[in-house]
Amino acid sequence: MLRLFPLLLFFVMSFNASAAVSETQQSALPVLVEQLPTTKLNKMAPLIEQIAATSAPQVRAILQPLMDGDLYYLKSNKRVVSVYKNEQKQYQLTDVLTAEALPAVKKSAIKKVRTNNRLRGQIRDLLANLDLTSTDTEIRIAALKQLLDNPNQTGLTAVNKLIKSEKDDETRELMSVILLIEQLETGSTAEKLSAAKQLSNRLEPTVKNALVKELAALSNDSKSTDTSVKETQSKEVQSPETLNIEKKELKTVLTNAIDNIEQQASVFSLAENLFFGLSLGSVLLLAAIGLAITFGVMGVINMAHGEMMMLGAYTTYVIQQTFPNLIEYSLLMAVPAAFLVSGFVGVLIERGVIRFLKGRPLETLLATFGISLILQQLVRSVFSPLNRQVEAPQWMSGSLEINPILSLTYNRLYIILFALMVFFSLLMILKNSSLGLHVRAVSQNRDMARALSVKSSWVDAITFGLGSGIAGVAGVALSQLTNVGPNLGQAYIIDSFLVVVFGGVGNLWGTLVAAMTMGTFNKILEPSMGPVLANIIVLVSLVLFIQKRPKGLFPQKGRSAE
Repeated sequence: MLRLFPLLLFFVMSFNASAAVSETQQSALPVLVEQLPTTKLNKMAPLIEQIAATSAPQVRAILQPLMDGDLYYLKSNKRVVSVYKNEQKQYQLTDVLTAEALPAVKKSAIKKVRTNNRLRGQIRDLLANLDLTSTDTEIRIAALKQLLDNPNQTGLTAVNKLIKSEKDDETRELMSVILLIEQLETGSTAEKLSAAKQLSNRLEPTVKNALVKELAALSNDSKSTDTSVKETQSKEVQSPETLNIEKKELKTVLTNAIDNIEQQASVFSLAENLFFGLSLGSVLLLAAIGLAITFGVMGVINMAHGEMMMLGAYTTYVIQQTFPNLIEYSLLMAVPAAFLVSGFVGVLIERGVIRFLKGRPLETLLATFGISLILQQLVRSVFSPLNRQVEAPQWMSGSLEINPILSLTYNRLYIILFALMVFFSLLMILKNSSLGLHVRAVSQNRDMARALSVKSSWVDAITFGLGSGIAGVAGVALSQLTNVGPNLGQAYIIDSFLVVVFGGVGNLWGTLVAAMTMGTFNKILEPSMGPVLANIIVLVSLVLFIQKRPKGLFPQKGRSAE
């Protein structure tokens, strides 16, 4: 027992010493903060370093406002505070040391703690290094990504110490990448060779840049000479022949690593274009699916279909303005509301205009075109010609990161799922309901359906309202991809008709296949040919296809299909 007493005494003294050091560092923070108002700009850097070195809980509350330009001090007593401007245009103060909220003051009572771009960069690095020891994994990863893009010696030293105790696999892997890049830049030829081999499958842009930079430096004769001198001075003395062999091997490994990364990048870039193509196809599907059943049942060329989408988008905007505290639920509220608004307007158009023009497609086209102009002008009069911004809910913001190259934005991902839900819901209605039976009967043989007591005029009205309502739902989705304006629908009406004709008039499966094909084909061509030429190629391809198959991919069936 007596033998254990000295060891126990040593641990107690060590703990007390470390606690005393920590208390001393934190007690030094108020003294350092008091120097901020009076320190000259050229001497601010070491003071900031000393503040960060205290590791006190208040460090972030000091450095973050200083970097953002929100750190001030009271002229009366030099008290350092963070500031934000309230609605009354007064400056609300918070003590950076005690987090105490102070009474609001006018601008004349405070003065900003000066900083510049160089100091902001220094503070950004210090904050990132501070986040490396955070208990939150996401914060540590974000700090490591920042360090990867902007390395500094303090951060590299911290990563070298923390990597052994890091338990999260993703975080530890990112730490390893940072250290390997540092090894590639500063290590010996053998160390660079090892680092290049390990980095050959990494997709971070910084990794590729480091590999390309090292390959360019290796190809430079002067760089090769400097490297030989460093190798000679190192502990491991090698002959010039051995060094030349290692350099040739390093050059080969670097070239292969860059080629491998570029090959993987091209594959993931294609996957990203496919995702964007499916996203565009989903929008085209929502825009065209209502037009498909309207055109298929009634044979009406509805040029006001785009304005039904516009009404749905403006319905979303009105709901967000009416319920500003329910932004997270606004889209869920907007979907049925947009369907009812656009559907009701569609029924009015059919009952008021289109039913008097049956069998006269040219007059119908001109009439619906005039209605589209009236609706556009009505929206301009009510909401003004300016575009309106519809706010995205939090659950639709951000992206799902697959790897550093490929990320899927949540808004487009949800729109794809939403379009498929609308499609299959409409398919179930048309297949398993009496309305769907009547719609299919009228679309295949109107005269026979009327002979069997089907009220074709009301089927037309309901079908037109259903198609317009789905267009309104498409407007809700479009409000998350673009600004809401009076001309919103005009950008999609032509593509909607192309989808309907390409897929087959009145065929929902044809509309699905045509929309996804057009969207994907368009987005694959855009990176190499540009958006204008890609659209031209798609249009020419459709023209050639329709010449071979005038009825589309899935032609309509029935005795009156001709």
